[in-house]
Amino acid sequence: MQLLVASPQNLLGIDELILLQGIQMIQNYSDLRSFLAADKKNRGYSHTARFFFLNPVYRFTIILRICEYLKNSKKWRIVWPFVYFYFKRLSVRLGFSVPLNVFDEGLVIVHYGLLVVNPACKIGKNCRVHAGVNIGGSAGLVSPDNVADLVPKIGDNCYIGPGTKIYGGISIGSNVSIGANAVVNKSFADDLTIGGIPAKIISQKGSAGMIHREN
Repeated sequence: MQLLVASPQNLLGIDELILLQGIQMIQNYSDLRSFLAADKKNRGYSHTARFFFLNPVYRFTIILRICEYLKNSKKWRIVWPFVYFYFKRLSVRLGFSVPLNVFDEGLVIVHYGLLVVNPACKIGKNCRVHAGVNIGGSAGLVSPDNVADLVPKIGDNCYIGPGTKIYGGISIGSNVSIGANAVVNKSFADDLTIGGIPAKIISQKGSAGMIHREN
């Protein structure tokens, strides 16, 4: 488990905050290759160079991982400002506010459109997330001592449907499927399908059949 607390100015919303507890982080080139392979595999189909240039969402995921590698490894510092500038421009173009070092490997963003993620969130492996999703913290004052308790923690193999809102100091277990337009403001265990406003348990099916995973 790793815990890195950023400076107070980052806690006010700058997306360079790194606050990690229990998720893997890209530290070297081997990690970068592993993350890219997992992100690609979770999409469930092959990709070509042509697909890279024609699909800005897939390109965003790759640039996200490269930025994480450059930032965490502190290598190639001369190219970091240029890559990060391109990442920010692409983020604005697609309507994404996705900070670095929040999603574990296997991330799939399905469509471009509004996507907002609090920089202190922790989201596990093989997350599949749609447009219109907001994953945010509780309202109120934030400090290094309480920020980790005010944001969602989401497990592995989770499907997050279009328009979902997840907020507050809650935990979502692994293998959970969240229905479209759900408002999730309390914790849920593993292997569930949830939905509604506020969200409640719909079935015990979970995310099986919604994402690609090995088990």
